[in-house]
Amino acid sequence: MEWLLIAAVVVLVMFFLVWRSRQSKERAATELADALADARQVNERLGGQVYSLTGSNIAAQQALADAAERHTAAGSQLDQARSRAQARLAKQTAVEGMYYIRAARTAMDMDPGPPVPELDGQAAAGKVTEDRVIDFENRKVAASPQPSSETPNYYPGGRVAGRPVPAGWYSEPWWRPAMIAGAWGVGSALLFTSLFSGMAGVGYGAGGFESGYGEGFQDGLNAGDQGAGGDSWGGDSGGDWGGFDGGGF
Repeated sequence: MEWLLIAAVVVLVMFFLVWRSRQSKERAATELADALADARQVNERLGGQVYSLTGSNIAAQQALADAAERHTAAGSQLDQARSRAQARLAKQTAVEGMYYIRAARTAMDMDPGPPVPELDGQAAAGKVTEDRVIDFENRKVAASPQPSSETPNYYPGGRVAGRPVPAGWYSEPWWRPAMIAGAWGVGSALLFTSLFSGMAGVGYGAGGFESGYGEGFQDGLNAGDQGAGGDSWGGDSGGDWGGFDGGGF
C-alpha cells in the first residue's frame, strides 16, 4: 500500500507541475498580447498624425519626416516582436514618434497636445536651455530650445548608441551617424563639450557623455515638462488620447 501512496503523490506532483507550466505559458501569452496591443495602439495614433499633418515650415517638415520614420520602424518592430521586451521597444519607438509630432505642431504654432510618456534616458540626458552656436570642423553647429530655420532638427532627448543626447532643436542631426552605425565616431565628445559646456539644462560634461549617462544631473530640471507624461497615457495608452482624431487633439 505504501508504494501506491508514493505513486499517487508522484502523479499529483507531476500533474501540478504540468498545470503550473501551462498556466505560466498562458499568462506569458496574455501579457505579450496585451503589450503588443498597447504598442500597436500608440503606433496607430502616431500614424494618424503623420498622415494628417502637413508641415508649413522647414522645422515642422523635418519633425514630421522623423515621426514618419519612427512610425515605420515601430510597425516593423511590432511585426517581429516575440516577447514583452520587444513589444516595449516598439512602443518606445512609437512614443518617440509622438514627441516629433509634438515638435512639428509646436513649430507650426499649434497646440502640441497632451503630454507624452517619458522615454528611457530622457530625464538624465537633459535639454537645451539656451541658444548656442559653435565652430566645429569648419562648420557651424547650433542648438536652441526653440525651432527656427537655423535649427530645424529636433531630438526629444534620450540615449543614442549608449550616450545621452539632450532634447532640443539643432542645426544638424549630429547624433544621426551614431544612430545609424550604432557607435560614436572620433570627435563626438569634443562636439558635445563645445556645444553644451556650462549649459544649465545639461548637468554633465564629456565624461558623463562618454560614460553613457548624465553624471550629477538633477531630474528635477525636467520635472515640470516630463513628469506629467506618465499619467496621461495610463497602462493601456488610453487616458487623454481617447479623443485623438488624426487631424488634431
